[in-house]
Amino acid sequence: MATAKATLSNFRQAPRKMRMVANTVRGKKVSEALINLDFVAKKASAPIKTLIASALANAKALDIPTENLVVKTIKVDGGSIMYRRRPAARGSAHPIRKRTSSIFVELGEVESKKKVKVAKEVAIEAPKAEVVKKAPKAKKTTTSKK
Repeated sequence: MATAKATLSNFRQAPRKMRMVANTVRGKKVSEALINLDFVAKKASAPIKTLIASALANAKALDIPTENLVVKTIKVDGGSIMYRRRPAARGSAHPIRKRTSSIFVELGEVESKKKVKVAKEVAIEAPKAEVVKKAPKAKKTTTSKK
């Protein structure tokens, strides 16, 4: 099964924000994912759409049929962090971490699910044990004195 891949390194947005968009397209058909990304109101949707389009172009270059490609894996990892300082009281400074993301996309073909016939299990009943009937107990009669 052939796959097409594409990566984007050190994109200047936090991985937590990128993963929200990446989770919306994971496992979907490529055409459906590209349409959905047009309607996602997040900054991360544009670079992810470009990355999926790049992986699709890589698939065409590898002569992979593109009709039934799906987003097999999309992985967002943290990239390098840019450290900055913010001035604080009495001459001190607080750190600012400007995070970046590295995104990996892999497109693959849909695996056809084959139906496998499973033989029905036949329950074998154990022979019933003979039930011995007990004689009914005699009712005790009480005599009441009046």
